[in-house]
Amino acid sequence: MNILAHRSGRRAFFTVLYLCEGAPIGFVWWALPTLLRLEGLEIGAITGLTASLVLPWTLKFLWAPLVDAWRGPRWGYRAWIGSAQLLMGLSLAPLIWLDPVADFSWWRLLLLVHATAAATQDVAIDALAITVVPPEERGTLNGAMQAGMLVGRSVFGGGALLVLGQLGRHWVLAALLALILGTMALLPLAAHTGAVTAPGRSAGDARALVAHLREAMRSRITWIAIAFALTSAAAFESAGQLAGPYLVDRGLSQRDIGLFFGIGVVVATVTGGLVGGRLSDLWGRRRSVSLFLLGFVGTIAALGVADIAHFGGGMLPVVLLGATYLAIGLFTAASYALFMDLTDPKLAGTQFSTFMAATNGCEAWSAWAGGRLAGNFGYGTSFLVMSAVSLLSLPLLARLTIHPAPASSRSTPAA
Repeated sequence: MNILAHRSGRRAFFTVLYLCEGAPIGFVWWALPTLLRLEGLEIGAITGLTASLVLPWTLKFLWAPLVDAWRGPRWGYRAWIGSAQLLMGLSLAPLIWLDPVADFSWWRLLLLVHATAAATQDVAIDALAITVVPPEERGTLNGAMQAGMLVGRSVFGGGALLVLGQLGRHWVLAALLALILGTMALLPLAAHTGAVTAPGRSAGDARALVAHLREAMRSRITWIAIAFALTSAAAFESAGQLAGPYLVDRGLSQRDIGLFFGIGVVVATVTGGLVGGRLSDLWGRRRSVSLFLLGFVGTIAALGVADIAHFGGGMLPVVLLGATYLAIGLFTAASYALFMDLTDPKLAGTQFSTFMAATNGCEAWSAWAGGRLAGNFGYGTSFLVMSAVSLLSLPLLARLTIHPAPASSRSTPAA
């Protein structure tokens, strides 16, 4: 059986892998800080831990060339995924019996190992998807993968917090470990042919990889895509960071805010991702990305105008933010498919990871800038200014040209 030979099989395979990828992220970034605080750990230690765990995800592009280069007939992307998942599981297993306060140093070390393995798994999953999924399916696939990621985050983030009191962290960690190791059973079913030839491990192949890297770095399209990734999502990245404080300051109760983020945001983003990915396959990538960008800019700008004008109370902010998260789902699935289309399949892990690093960079700078604007001039001004930044990325998108990989570059590799 080859699960990658069929469209539905490919979609199910990568969705499950992204579910496995998203579940630990939900636990580490959503549930763990709350758990550690309940155990009595100081805020400074908690934020220091979570900040350090972001680093492997930010820097993964530095070792992504190794994932592309170190492949051969018996060691391909599937082997990278499986090895990374095994290390993800092994690094979490001791946490079941280690005390998070008394053994905090061990928790920090093991979670850093886990984050590095998870970031490597992400590189290999995306690289495999680029090499085996036809371009006309990439939008739909990205929507499904984002849905899997969000479900995993929700279940082991917010869901874990709901059951920690009844089950304890031991059973939550055991369930997470079972998911990570259990999904490895799918990997032997994913044998494929017809993708990009693996570079292998010889000196000549290493030189060829370096040559491809140099070619990509000299490409005008590469730098335009990086600039687009650094700016296009500025409006929603900053608005997302401000959404919680904004709703608090506008008088919503903690319960309503919790329901909004725990249910409303997840449903809206998943729906947007599934629909946006499919539409980008039908309408074309640049057209879809442009329309979806205008969608979230429109809702965030409307939120800014309403806030400045003191117009609309009650549920209006929730409605506009809900529409924003729907548009975020639409845009994310379409834009990630666009970055896949722009990636040279010979550099699948390296180039796509670089584009994703740029999107992480956009999240970092826009959250900082949006917060400073909100603190000095108010939420409304922040929303409007960051919306303008996203609009300024549209000329960059217009200059992106997608060139399909030449047929001669495809043969039978190690998966």
